[in-house]
Amino acid sequence: MTGAMLRVVASLILTLGMLPLWAQPAPARTDAGAVQDTMAQRMQACVICHGREGLASNQGYFPRIAGKPAGYLYNQLQNFKLGRRKYEAMNHLVQHLSDDYLRDIANYFAELDLPYPAAQATRLTPTEQRTAERLVLRGAPERGIPACTSCHGQQMAGMLPGMPGLLTLPADYLIAQLGSWRAGQRKAKQPDCMADVAKALAPEDVSVVAKWLSAQTLPSGTKPAPSAGQPLPMPCGSGGQ
Repeated sequence: MTGAMLRVVASLILTLGMLPLWAQPAPARTDAGAVQDTMAQRMQACVICHGREGLASNQGYFPRIAGKPAGYLYNQLQNFKLGRRKYEAMNHLVQHLSDDYLRDIANYFAELDLPYPAAQATRLTPTEQRTAERLVLRGAPERGIPACTSCHGQQMAGMLPGMPGLLTLPADYLIAQLGSWRAGQRKAKQPDCMADVAKALAPEDVSVVAKWLSAQTLPSGTKPAPSAGQPLPMPCGSGGQ
């Protein structure tokens, strides 16, 4: 673990207190001036990296988690806890937490309704812009690549119960995650549709799609789309989504 990562973990643990204690319900405190024992207060450890109330910007690296589907967030917390997804700060933080508490955390962030960052210039060339929009909105069927909207919702705000929204996530984060899918470092139960999609994308596709997604925005109050009740264009596992 790097020195910088150790400092992040230490800061998070200090904020949380001892993790096994944090995972248990605490008695109500009523003395004047005492810190209230609420989920919002407990989640201050998360917002050190993920931004105020989980509202990360589209800059930097850490993703927004506010408003993501609870099923998706719970799956990711489980993956970090079991080591299926690797990021040492997260692996350390959740290893002692019960599954019920992980579900409480997922539900807390999923229920937050916070504004999205403003749209930005994509800094893409006209050709790159067209490539990104085609892949996101229509896909490339000749290469076995479905439109991003077919799984992540027409507004790209996610789809219940477990597909995350992608708009406004930092471009560096999106590039890193697609790279992890391509390299097999991030994976789902078979059939692993995201691995198939990521491997079908050319490296230049990954870059332009990530930059386009990061620069977009969504109206206030946008929620993940309800499940369409139809099969997804590619059968997907759920272990790493």
